[in-house]
Amino acid sequence: MPKILCIETATEVCSVAISSQGKLLALEENHDGNAHASQLHNLVQKVLDSAGITLQDLDAVAVSKGPGSYTGLRVGVSTAKGYCYALGIPLIAINTLESLVRALELGEREQATKSLYVPMLDARRMEVYCAVFDSHANMIRETEAKIMDETSFAYLLENNEIYFLGNGAAKCKGMITHPHANFLDNVLCSAKGMVDAAFAAFQSKQFEDTAYFEPFYLKDFVGTTPKKLV
Repeated sequence: MPKILCIETATEVCSVAISSQGKLLALEENHDGNAHASQLHNLVQKVLDSAGITLQDLDAVAVSKGPGSYTGLRVGVSTAKGYCYALGIPLIAINTLESLVRALELGEREQATKSLYVPMLDARRMEVYCAVFDSHANMIRETEAKIMDETSFAYLLENNEIYFLGNGAAKCKGMITHPHANFLDNVLCSAKGMVDAAFAAFQSKQFEDTAYFEPFYLKDFVGTTPKKLV
């Protein structure tokens, strides 16, 4: 029964989970924002303690690969790599937008519909990182950086009920007013959404090259000058 450590640091949420055979054993999260570097290892120890296992019991480490915060992704990926090197176990990478949809825990009723799900991560101004998923959490439109306006997703909204979610969806709420558009509030990235995908990847041996793996930034990093230096 593979035990997998799941690490989610792509957004303001620092989230860690332990799963066994695709079942969630323990979950710890910090919502304080930019505290990933100082909190991540503490959260890992907490989930290990809650699950009653040690690092040596792990069979793999799964990390949210992006898109998302440049700094957050670097923290998560470097930590995951460190555990994999030290323990001699494989690295699994999960698309952040996929795990965001899977965190909804869609039941049979939702899966029986033809609804679509569009997870959105804030990319500043009116831009979001997004993708389109069906009600089985299968990606049907690839991840992209998209500048939103009132016509966004209009062609899909004509024939589909669409649910927008994630920390980038709020700024689109007053802009996309089609009657088929629905907005799910307070749906945040969580390591619990990585559990199913990580287990499937482990079973099919979809492992990353730990030495060369890099986060999926989608866009180049753009630094800003602190206000006190302007």
